[in-house]
Amino acid sequence: MNDEWCNEINNGAAIGLKIKRKLASKQSDFQLVEIFETEEFGNLMMLDGCTMVSSRENFLYHEMMSHPAMFSHANPKNVVIIGGGDCGTLREVLRHKGVETVHQIDIDKVVTDMAEEFFPELCESNSDPRAHIMFDDGIKYMAEAADNSIDIIIVDSTDPVGPGEGLFNHAFYKNCLRALRTDGIFVQQSESPLLHLPLLLDMRQAMLDVGFSALQHVNFPQMIYPSGWWSGTLAKKSGEFTGFRSDDAKALATDKALQYYNEDMHVASQALPNFVKRAFAEQK
Repeated sequence: MNDEWCNEINNGAAIGLKIKRKLASKQSDFQLVEIFETEEFGNLMMLDGCTMVSSRENFLYHEMMSHPAMFSHANPKNVVIIGGGDCGTLREVLRHKGVETVHQIDIDKVVTDMAEEFFPELCESNSDPRAHIMFDDGIKYMAEAADNSIDIIIVDSTDPVGPGEGLFNHAFYKNCLRALRTDGIFVQQSESPLLHLPLLLDMRQAMLDVGFSALQHVNFPQMIYPSGWWSGTLAKKSGEFTGFRSDDAKALATDKALQYYNEDMHVASQALPNFVKRAFAEQK
């Protein structure tokens, strides 16, 4: 970090955005939350020095963490988001008219307060009566969740360090599996296949170990994250991934608010490069 650039250094590589000025900085009980105005990417939120969300390209992450899972389920009504404090994933889930309730549980209220001030477009659905925004420990919430009560669980977390560390282990996955209904789907951001493949493989193995029946990988670009290539991992409680509601996906994609996701990108996101395909095959 210097007076002109925000840099995130990860695995010997750096992502840098040129900044105009710092807009806000607050140390919460959990992490340092900073907001910058950048030259080309609008406002930028950083947590403990890691880039989290920018005005320009946040739609890539939020749309791909939401819609592939939502459209892979026949009729999702009850959704839980663990993390997601910037509220962009909440906004995307609430585009689905059949959803009845969304409980979002993020441990850090400061993140949401900052998002409401500096990223109001992400928070436009916060007042939706279907939305229930809670500031609590997501691990504890899932440990106490009722059996067979949730259709979709989306883990929109930070990296597996600090506040997000406990969201990447067997105990947490086991509680999520228990809380899902029989046709339920779990989805978690799973880092960069290029830089973090061992972590991705460990996550997948842990999901299989606790009893998830099938996994599906989705890729998407994410310029402000290390390598510019990010991913999500979907896991089914029972059965296989046999398709998705493509007609419904196409209908939602006509909404001008969607900038990346459509029925074609849903399919394309599942294509695997050879090195990832081989690594996944070795897990079976």
